[in-house]
Amino acid sequence: MDETVRVARCRLLIDGRWTDGERTEGVLDKYTQEVCAEMAIPSRDQVRQAVSIAHAAYQACGLTAFERGLILDRAADIVMQREDEVLAVLRQEAGFTAADSLAELRRCAQTLRLSAQEARNLSGEMIPLEGAAGQQGRLGFTIRVPLGVVCAITPFNAPLNTVAHKVGPALAAGNAVILKPSEHTPGAAVILAEALLEAGLPQGLLAVLHGGAAVAQWLLDEPLVRFYAFTGSTVVGRHIQKYAGLRRTQMELGSIAFTVLAADADLDAALPKLVNAAYRKAGQVCTSVQTLLVHESIRATVEERLTPMVADLVYGDPAKPDTVVGPLISLAAAQRIEQWIEEARARGARVLAGGARCGAVVPPTLLADVDETLPVSCQEAFGPVMSIVPFASLDEAIDRVNATPYGLATGLFTNRLNEAFAAARRLRVGGVHINETSSSRVDMMPYGGSKDSGFGREGPHYAVREMSEERMVTVRI
Repeated sequence: MDETVRVARCRLLIDGRWTDGERTEGVLDKYTQEVCAEMAIPSRDQVRQAVSIAHAAYQACGLTAFERGLILDRAADIVMQREDEVLAVLRQEAGFTAADSLAELRRCAQTLRLSAQEARNLSGEMIPLEGAAGQQGRLGFTIRVPLGVVCAITPFNAPLNTVAHKVGPALAAGNAVILKPSEHTPGAAVILAEALLEAGLPQGLLAVLHGGAAVAQWLLDEPLVRFYAFTGSTVVGRHIQKYAGLRRTQMELGSIAFTVLAADADLDAALPKLVNAAYRKAGQVCTSVQTLLVHESIRATVEERLTPMVADLVYGDPAKPDTVVGPLISLAAAQRIEQWIEEARARGARVLAGGARCGAVVPPTLLADVDETLPVSCQEAFGPVMSIVPFASLDEAIDRVNATPYGLATGLFTNRLNEAFAAARRLRVGGVHINETSSSRVDMMPYGGSKDSGFGREGPHYAVREMSEERMVTVRI
């Protein structure tokens, strides 16, 4: 792909036009660690201008629900037509393998189409006022109305689909959107914005502002922003919530994801799913299996069968078609994971599969006998490492999951329905997936966490309601 084209596509989108910022920053190819693109960084005045223009565009917008849906459907088609370009950008900026990139692209298109459907279906409900004394002859109903300007702050690990999960429902509800993508992966967000403009989105309804913490803070300081949709760390989420005040938010935050293998688990079905869930996107998924809780009766069998499956995974250059695990998002992230693994080894953990770090690439690693006080057990790893931990009873496994400050998703493999449904009620997480891993999200699901994993729900059907508000209307006949 022509790198000069990539440079041009990492500009700012303000008032429907791509423009330069006050300076630029380089974007690294995550495997080679070389600059692969430049992104424009806005000034404080440009941020303020973008929000003001978005607010004015929202107030002036006359798009019907049908028209909003049509634009989102068209954008899905346009993104798919740019497949080769999207895959190349995801490989460079995110370090995604071919399989991870293609899945990201297809899910983005699906999310946009789901958002289009929600734009057409968004409605209120009838309120039976005549059921109250003295209200005969009076009709009541609710309507859903947009909030205004929505600010979407998105992460590097799903630089296309998570953007779609925030921008799609926001536009479907009739809002304007200020998008601040991750500074690690700006190109994918630019492509999606270009697709929306080409699909007919009116000028000003979408702005793209690149940058890091300073730009995010400037957006928090803008009173015209009515809603903040954020995916990222719990630390940053707390900061955003502090500054948002009474304005509404949706927070998808940190996680330590568990999957449980009960004594009766179907290992033929479970183990391949676990390998994919732990190591896709180099383990950089909020619901990647970090801790595999295994009933003690099958621990030896699981170790024996899972070890060669992990050891055989091809890792390294994401440009090679057979690579399964590519680089982490930064050299610093890879060094941190390496340090955590070595610390676990020094404290008696067995390394069943893994190897030496090479640049930003950490080989897919499988651990056993890990002290639960070590960082690789009690902090979010966000890397290609999974630990096998035995348990004696399902109650013990549930208690282990619930003991963490996080609660995003948990997988449970068992054919005992009574235990499965009991676990679904007791696990303090946003999603419980029976006979699937913790990382088995489908884009139409309500997706979000509890405790320090945040609140609010993604999934277009649910997000479009969070990004709109209910208005009561009554009529005296």
